[in-house]
Amino acid sequence: MSEQIQTQLIRIYDKLEQLRIQDSTFQVFGAFHHQYRLNTVQTEAEITAFEQQHQIVLPADYRAFLLQIGDGGAGPYYGLERLADGIYESLDDKNEAFGLVNISADFRFTESWNLLPAEEEAEDEIDEEAMYDAKWADGMLRISNYGCGVSINLIVRGNSYGEIWVDDRFNDGGIYPDHYFDNPNRLHFLDWYELWLDQSLLNPSR
Repeated sequence: MSEQIQTQLIRIYDKLEQLRIQDSTFQVFGAFHHQYRLNTVQTEAEITAFEQQHQIVLPADYRAFLLQIGDGGAGPYYGLERLADGIYESLDDKNEAFGLVNISADFRFTESWNLLPAEEEAEDEIDEEAMYDAKWADGMLRISNYGCGVSINLIVRGNSYGEIWVDDRFNDGGIYPDHYFDNPNRLHFLDWYELWLDQSLLNPSR
């Protein structure tokens, strides 16, 4: 683990403690759901087994978070998902019947994508079968539930490896990088998480 990641983890842990104290009435969006609790950390053996099962290597910063901070819990939107739950197509109903994401395949995008044209189409013209084809979610590890069918994802295979992307096909929004709080840059996991902490400490009601 790099010194930079270790330093950022310490900073994140301290900021999370500050936010837990400051937002005791859970005004931050989603905080009432996770209440700033963290799940038990993963072990090296558990993470390695998951990686081998799915033929991936988790981004180093996310891996370090799982090992030292927690396997899900407090985090952006309705909190972080457990690593094992990141393969479910639907985070609202974690059930294999609703499908699983193939995180072993390469994520195919480097720029925002939407099957719909820029102009609105009549609802009966939308090819829903094509829109919800499972292949569009390849390589996306579900890490957070925004609600309303929107998932936040960590790319674990492909040219956008390590970046945070939004899957908003349910609301016809397509798939795109998560420019959280109007951040113009592509975010990796720890930067995305720390940005949530910084913005929540500044403006808890956002």
